Amino acid sequence: MLTYLIRRLFAVAVMLVVIILAVFCIFFLIPKWTGTDPATMFVGKQADKEAIEAVRQKLQLDDPILVQLFEFFKGIFVGRDYTGGGTTTHCSAPCFGYSFRTEQEIWPILTDRLPVTLSLAVGAAVLWLIIGLAVGIVSALKRGTIWDRLGMTGALAGVSLPIYFTGLILLAVFAYQLDLVSNKFTPFGDNPGEWFSGMILPWISLAFLFGAMYARITRATMLEVMGEDYIRTARAKGLREPVVIGKHAMRSTMTPVLTLLGIDLGALMGGAILTETTFSIPGLGQAVLKAINEKDLPLILGVTLITATAVVIANLIVDLLYGVIDPRVRLA
Repeated sequence: MLTYLIRRLFAVAVMLVVIILAVFCIFFLIPKWTGTDPATMFVGKQADKEAIEAVRQKLQLDDPILVQLFEFFKGIFVGRDYTGGGTTTHCSAPCFGYSFRTEQEIWPILTDRLPVTLSLAVGAAVLWLIIGLAVGIVSALKRGTIWDRLGMTGALAGVSLPIYFTGLILLAVFAYQLDLVSNKFTPFGDNPGEWFSGMILPWISLAFLFGAMYARITRATMLEVMGEDYIRTARAKGLREPVVIGKHAMRSTMTPVLTLLGIDLGALMGGAILTETTFSIPGLGQAVLKAINEKDLPLILGVTLITATAVVIANLIVDLLYGVIDPRVRLA
């Protein structure tokens, strides 16, 4: 297991390097190849020539590509100084970029909003796992019955209805009409009770969408697993049905669910844009949407790196959990 962990950590390190290279190419090389000035992209087309030239010097865009790449890597690990136009701007490590429009380092913006997005994603994930697994298991075990039809109809509705529709309906009914929960976001440190009340509807909205997908996957996998030889053997040995399902069938059923969970949680770390916008939650989703509208390239770059890193780390954790829930993985 230790050897496997070391091998996976090495693979993660290589993947992160590849991601950084890809992000560097997207934001610095491709614009040059298409005839676009990266300096103009970083400060905006309305900036004067002096400002554009200053940013070009600060980003060292006239230096060889390898020098630019080295400075980009160095900034992430030890920080970076942007010198040009007679001024020097310091970006502390980890330097994920510097917004020359807002005169802010990107990393503090990300760390300020990441906990908000993390609380949204984790809370919703707990709900959608409970709902999705429960509905999927019941539908599989009660195949062809009214419970199966109701479960799959609800799953179809969850997949079909967009977040902004279900979110607005929930707000209109439970926040404005019945006044059961808060309709605004409150930081956890200010008032934990108000924070929880304000997060209930966003959690439910996300869980309704993702729980529907998990229910369909769980049902399909459970139906396949229940026909396996080792399930028939377990029943032939006289094991009770709850033991057969909980101890044997669920382990195999959880493998694709964990795979999907790692991808979904990692992707949500980049911000659940529709959910955060619908409920006015100041997370990474709202930050990146504002950055796109204002063409704030460094912030988009930072969120891209954070999202890619989160997906890679989430999948590493999922790979390790495979060995915990499925003995066949450990043997392999």
